[in-house]
Amino acid sequence: MQWGDEGKGKIVDLLIPDYDINVRFQGGNNAGHTVKFGTQHFALHLIPSGILHEGKICVLGNGMVIDPEALTSEMEHLRSRGIRMDGNLFISDRAQLILPHHKLLDKAREDSLKERSIGTTGRGIGPSYESKIFRYGLRTGDLQDRDVMKMKLDKLIPALSGLLEKVYGVTSPGVEETIQFLDTYMESILPHLADTAVLINSMGQIGRSILFEGAQGTMLDVDHGTYPFVTSSNCTVGGVLTGSGASPHLLGSIMGVLKAYTTRVGGGPFPTELKDKFGDKLRSRGNEFGTTTGRPRRTGWLDLVAARYAVMLNGINQIALTKLDVLDDFEEIPICTKYRLKGTVVESPPAADKAMAKVSPDFDHLPGWAEQTTSVTRYEDLPANARHYVEYIEDFLKVKATIISTGPRREETIVRN
Repeated sequence: MQWGDEGKGKIVDLLIPDYDINVRFQGGNNAGHTVKFGTQHFALHLIPSGILHEGKICVLGNGMVIDPEALTSEMEHLRSRGIRMDGNLFISDRAQLILPHHKLLDKAREDSLKERSIGTTGRGIGPSYESKIFRYGLRTGDLQDRDVMKMKLDKLIPALSGLLEKVYGVTSPGVEETIQFLDTYMESILPHLADTAVLINSMGQIGRSILFEGAQGTMLDVDHGTYPFVTSSNCTVGGVLTGSGASPHLLGSIMGVLKAYTTRVGGGPFPTELKDKFGDKLRSRGNEFGTTTGRPRRTGWLDLVAARYAVMLNGINQIALTKLDVLDDFEEIPICTKYRLKGTVVESPPAADKAMAKVSPDFDHLPGWAEQTTSVTRYEDLPANARHYVEYIEDFLKVKATIISTGPRREETIVRN
């Protein structure tokens, strides 16, 4: 509901026992979902969290961009830890492939921008989506026909190589080298390819329940986020339909995952950002370092203006509030309830990045609770001020927090209604 990194992996892991199918519909391995239970700790980047549960079908949708090397590595790692992926993992034959050229281009651009860089992960996500929009992209299904694959690469590789060499002075692999690169991973990927839109809709028609899992966050959506400091896909609810091929009739309840404070990674405006001891404390207590990159996250107080915007855009009707326990050791907790721009109240994030960078937050100051909430599993056992904090958020957003996370592990959760 904010800039991502809000604990979706844990929430999906918690919910998936009640579902048959888990679908990821956008993004690539620029995402990182962390799941912990007991002494187990899994960091997932492409494969949905449902893969950790026996008997669940997991789908990588057509809206994703897939690095074959990263996907194969993730599959091998999961298998080494006893996770089965035979007959339960399906990859859309319409998903785009990330080639080495895309990663080289991503890094070259970021390096050339210096202090004006967006702060991408350098995983080639944006350039792969560009190839898709240019209609030059190589899709996973193209791996099934060597002639088609070579024909498409004969068109795509010169375009990417020419840009890399002429603009950035970077050499890149030729067509044959790229085919050899793809050959390395075909054996791992080809058995999992399917028309996943047909799979999803046919399962929905016979009453199988589906959990769609987003990556990144509302404020990183390429259309609705803090453009241009955004990701390259639609990570709001609209992306579910285009990124999976699911019929709108399949959509039911929409849960927003909201961290009890705010973080973001990379460049771009961040109205409630803290660059002081409180920001350092949030980062330390919340272990705010990227699952995928290891980069320290920027930290700040909870931004309810952004959260209210997310409720509107996504039609959110329930919230999973995460990392409440990180706030245990604060005497007072500010919470942003409105923006001001040149003295005027702004009710939602402005579209212009220059304007968004200049908004100043108005805060309400709530009392802290100075008690440990870690591992609390019943709402009534939370300190009174912690309950007041939760209820303040619910009243402001007019949405119930049906799940409250009080620690990183699956067991450290309050489930209400």
